[in-house]
Amino acid sequence: MIVTIYGDLVMPNGGVMGMAALIALCEQLGFSESLVRTAVSRLVAAGRLEGERHGRRSYYRLTEAAHREFSEVARQLHNPPPPPKGWAIHMAPATLAALQTPERPLGRLAGDLFLAPDRTAPNVDAQLTFQIASVSDSSALRDLAASIWPLDDLGNGYRAFLNRFSALEMRGSAQQALLLRLLLVHEFRMLLLGDPRLPADGLPTDWPGEAARGLFEGLHRNLSQLADAAIAPLFEDMPAFGDTGSAGRPLPTV
Repeated sequence: MIVTIYGDLVMPNGGVMGMAALIALCEQLGFSESLVRTAVSRLVAAGRLEGERHGRRSYYRLTEAAHREFSEVARQLHNPPPPPKGWAIHMAPATLAALQTPERPLGRLAGDLFLAPDRTAPNVDAQLTFQIASVSDSSALRDLAASIWPLDDLGNGYRAFLNRFSALEMRGSAQQALLLRLLLVHEFRMLLLGDPRLPADGLPTDWPGEAARGLFEGLHRNLSQLADAAIAPLFEDMPAFGDTGSAGRPLPTV
């Protein structure tokens, strides 16, 4: 959830958040202060966050590496590229499967042959790549894709997302809207991270992913309008991060 807060809320608002504000926000989401402090310490140790102390207050921001990664996740959330329309077969070392990511969803066909969506600029270190011009049996392709990627589990996740959020009513305080937006982003982000984003002809005919995407975008837009008044106070009186000459000093690495 702290990753979600920084990606959806902190990055667009200066990139820095005070520990006190983070604790208060997380407590409203059901997380204790001790749990938040432990999680922040682990994120610092993992090179995801870096902190400074100004007086008695601590402030944290994303490291440069985490910022780049979160920017890519934000792009997938709010400005995703269109899904690929075709497929490719890559001949590559068998160890390539261990490097699979949503941006590089590889499915082993046999030996050193992998099936994958045909991206415009695939990040695959392959010895040979074959583009598939046509598929003879779309039903068999769907069966093959379902045997390679966990599409049943992902589809059930999207359906649960639709059931959970489709009845959401746009009313309440700005603070409630902010908390709902964070929960919305958190759940959809977790689904998106596990989605190989296959071409349409490899997905089940009743695939709920597009409906979930449409619901997410509409709710995020409406909740953002309601939540604006609750966001600004979280970033008031923010010091100049990195200015160690004005009473700021880096926090020790945990």
